[in-house]
Amino acid sequence: MTVLVVGSYNQDHVWRIDRFPQPGETRRGLGFSTGPGGKGFNQAVASARQQAPTAFIGALGEDALARIARELAAAEGLDARWQVCTDTSTGSCGIVVDAQGQNQIVLDLAANERLSPEFVAAQQDLFDKARVVLVQMETGLAAVRAALAAAPAGCVRMLNPAPVHADADAALIAVADLATPNETEFADLLARCAGVTITAETIAAIGNAELHALCRRLGAASIVVTLGSRGCFVSHADPTRWHDTETHYRLPAENVQVRDTTGAGDAFNGALAAQLARFPAQPLRDGLIQAGRAAALSTERAGAAVAMPTLAEVRARFG
Repeated sequence: MTVLVVGSYNQDHVWRIDRFPQPGETRRGLGFSTGPGGKGFNQAVASARQQAPTAFIGALGEDALARIARELAAAEGLDARWQVCTDTSTGSCGIVVDAQGQNQIVLDLAANERLSPEFVAAQQDLFDKARVVLVQMETGLAAVRAALAAAPAGCVRMLNPAPVHADADAALIAVADLATPNETEFADLLARCAGVTITAETIAAIGNAELHALCRRLGAASIVVTLGSRGCFVSHADPTRWHDTETHYRLPAENVQVRDTTGAGDAFNGALAAQLARFPAQPLRDGLIQAGRAAALSTERAGAAVAMPTLAEVRARFG
């Protein structure tokens, strides 16, 4: 096993619509589907489909959705360890996707919030075999901190600080070797951890030197700010740690026909973790290019975990 993902599982219920309804408005849906989701599970599937042996630690209720989760993890070849919470349900998520592929999401984390640091720490055998430990913030932060603390020496501790969490602090970010916020999460972290107020919509237009300086105020050794259709921005304290030659740089996004952006960030993070685990001597820049391609291809499909592309699909599309 080379990638260990600690995080959430949700059952996604997705409605397609021409445009988002206004408050109090009822609109006719154009289609419905249900399938696996949750940031943690999506990222684990994305990693496994990029041919990195992958394990997953998460929490489930004791219900029909839990049985589905177990079957799906087995089908993807994940070594999954589940904490069973008998007093709550498996996580679920309602997603509305408009004609432009943008989404609005309502999430009930349920069992995900019960994932305990004790259960995470008890899976030390998985941590001992990991080259990359990847966490998000769709569980309680105690479990996130426990996962980062259990990562062995030399392992890449990768934090995707999503979604925005009211209890995230500078100490949590500083533990990460690599943090991967999007614009909204980056703006929130700057306000919370560095006292800098900035709007998410303006981040992509900030000059490279200024954006690098802002990244350095967050404390993580390296930060990748994902910018959606505008690619990503990379900031290192020490680029040689990642076999890069520049302290900061931008990479463009791939040109694709966007259908559904749900899970694109998870495709990016899971694919990047797989690249870091499979090719530890490769420049981070190369891993980011591959991750960006996987994320772009995922937007041409509907759904979350089911939309994660395989390595063969990424190669066939982009070479």
